[in-house]
Amino acid sequence: MIRDVDGPEEVRARLEETGYLVDDGLAVACFLALRLHRPLFCEGDAGVGKTALAAALAKALGAPLIRLQCHEGIDASQALYDWDFPRQLLHLRAAEAAGAVDADRLESELYDRRFLVARPLLRALETCPSVLLIDEIDRADDEFEAFLMELLSEFSVTIPELGTLRAEVPPVVVLTSNRTREVHDALKRRCLYHWFDHPDFDRELAIVRRRLPGVSVRLAEQVTALVQKLRSEDLLKPPGVAETIDWAEALNALGAREVDTELAVATLGSVLKYREDAERARGSLLTALRDG
Repeated sequence: MIRDVDGPEEVRARLEETGYLVDDGLAVACFLALRLHRPLFCEGDAGVGKTALAAALAKALGAPLIRLQCHEGIDASQALYDWDFPRQLLHLRAAEAAGAVDADRLESELYDRRFLVARPLLRALETCPSVLLIDEIDRADDEFEAFLMELLSEFSVTIPELGTLRAEVPPVVVLTSNRTREVHDALKRRCLYHWFDHPDFDRELAIVRRRLPGVSVRLAEQVTALVQKLRSEDLLKPPGVAETIDWAEALNALGAREVDTELAVATLGSVLKYREDAERARGSLLTALRDG
């Protein structure tokens, strides 16, 4: 079974086999989410590994990853289900052409399961096992949060035309938030919570080495140290671990075995995504390279 893990250490080992490194707190949170059938609410800056955790869990548990990307204005029909109106219309026309006269029977046929389009939430309820990623919940509005809170409480949904559909085994649920706004306490209370901070130098270096084994040790160390320094600057968007990996990969693709000034400046777009940040960081980056 997907949740048959003996403890946090087994969760850690399975995740590390996929290349995803976890600390003690996250290993415990993942284990409890599996054992207690509780959603895991992951909050932190962009690029610190929240979304990657869901993908790693799916791979470690041998389950499909079903992703719901939240956005402003998302509603239940986009997240849960919708009716396939074109197919219903074709069926109606075909039935009329065949001389169907039983209106009640024709209506019941129109709202058959075969005409239902399952969106991510319904697919997760019907797929066992599965890992459901609800990504960037902070981008959705209050109404969608309330709807989601009810669904995650019961892991079931009532479709008026078909009745109640309930998950045989609740999916493993990972919610992520970049904290662009506060998510309501009522939703958080239904979840286990884990804050994703930027890793220290040793941990970040280990992640880069694990993800990019072909990069030289010297290059990985230098890039990690430079990103750690950039995070101490007053930037609009401090780089995450994802940007550290991107920068190291870009420099390695250019044939670099270590960081030099020209390549570092030329590839700043791999790690900093705002012009103001690049301009602010260029001077301190050059100083760090000169001193280091």
